[in-house]
Amino acid sequence: MQADQRNADDPAFRRQVFYIPGFDPHPPRRYRELYRREAAAQAALSGYQIAVQPGPCGAAYGWRVSARIEGRQVETAISVLVWSDIVRDRMAGGIAATYVQLAQTVWAYLATGALFRLMRLRKGPVIAALYPPVVLLLQLAVAALAGVLVFRLGSGIAGGWSAAALGLGVVWAVLHGFRRIDRHLYAWYLMHDYAFAARHRGAYPDALEARIGRFGAAVAGALKTDVDEVLVVGHSSGAYVAVSVLADMVRAGLPGISPALSLLTLGQVVPMVSFLPGAGRLRADLAVLANGQVPWVDVTAPGDGCAFALCDPVAVSGVARAGKKWPLVLSAAFTQTLSPARWQALRWRFFRLHFQYLCAFDALPGRTDDYDYFRITAGPLTLADRLGGRKP
Repeated sequence: MQADQRNADDPAFRRQVFYIPGFDPHPPRRYRELYRREAAAQAALSGYQIAVQPGPCGAAYGWRVSARIEGRQVETAISVLVWSDIVRDRMAGGIAATYVQLAQTVWAYLATGALFRLMRLRKGPVIAALYPPVVLLLQLAVAALAGVLVFRLGSGIAGGWSAAALGLGVVWAVLHGFRRIDRHLYAWYLMHDYAFAARHRGAYPDALEARIGRFGAAVAGALKTDVDEVLVVGHSSGAYVAVSVLADMVRAGLPGISPALSLLTLGQVVPMVSFLPGAGRLRADLAVLANGQVPWVDVTAPGDGCAFALCDPVAVSGVARAGKKWPLVLSAAFTQTLSPARWQALRWRFFRLHFQYLCAFDALPGRTDDYDYFRITAGPLTLADRLGGRKP
């Protein structure tokens, strides 16, 4: 039964959401503020009520949402499953270490043939993958040119060794300057992201494996509470982490009577990992969920140049089997769900568009069957009830 057909006196629908970010070194507070701001914007556009409050005492990485959507009260608790400390540790290396990672990452994707397989999918994310090494090499060329010029100018004044030291100092200073302004370019950041996936050729490092176990324990604990749905949301690189979390839970055995358990992946980059030869664990996890009982909806958009838009992560990874059920692959269709003016303002802001799935869509009012992050996370229907009937 649709929520707007229910009696207004029905008890509140209750949900626990676990959000798994992508490769992001920032603290989870940014996601709470993003949700608070964009939920208010979507509510004003769509005519429903939604309010965000801090989480209960001790919940440092969560918040609560009270909403009235489609005629029913909904209470949602949202928790961020944090692995930003792992990301920060991986990004802690210096300039030289980053260039070593560049060489190792490029070699991993070329030598294994993964890059050529990826190029047959969508050009957007492949261009995004090539962007950091190209930019970093250009920056190195600029720094080297500056160093050579300083060396030539200084060699006639201070002598060869002193001029060489000065030239090398200039090279380091230029590269350090580029790194300081990377918040505008994202080249160094993206290089660390791809290097993280390629370091073990697709296998998870021990720190991430341990964190996946902790995430699974948190989700399993929520299945023992009095909620109507437990929803796991994985964004970007967090999508493959979410897949592995739920696959482990399925293997361990889900409780027979429990809240609905659902998986929503947004802007996924699964092939960047699953195409590597060491990603046997991830490919097995994809196969487990593809034929399992956990409803899985995968949402991407062709306008997102950082995601493998509309590429079924199970099928393209080569693990689809007879009877495959999931994921249901849907498009957020930015050109239709954003107004022309909003789309024009965002279309060249590639990194911002990669987060649009978590934001308000100003062309959605009156179109409740389209993708709306806030109806999904704070509305009165489970993920399967809301989107499960859609065609891919």
